[in-house]
Amino acid sequence: MPHTPDALADEFPNKSANISALKGTDAHFATVVAEYDAVNLAVYRAESRLDLITEEYEEHLRRARAVLKDQIWARMK
Repeated sequence: MPHTPDALADEFPNKSANISALKGTDAHFATVVAEYDAVNLAVYRAESRLDLITEEYEEHLRRARAVLKDQIWARMK
């Protein structure tokens, strides 16, 4: 599968070690990261027209991705 844009490694390039460490020690953080990855993949598939969804649902996914990204960033601070 091709590289999925907006992956956490792209969003936080200097924090990948921090993300990995937190995923190993914080179960809630690991769950949020997994949810971000799933939502991000859904957004990518919708934008690539691999999955046909409504514009409203695509916008919902984008907002959910932003909320999850904010949660991840807040935990890494």
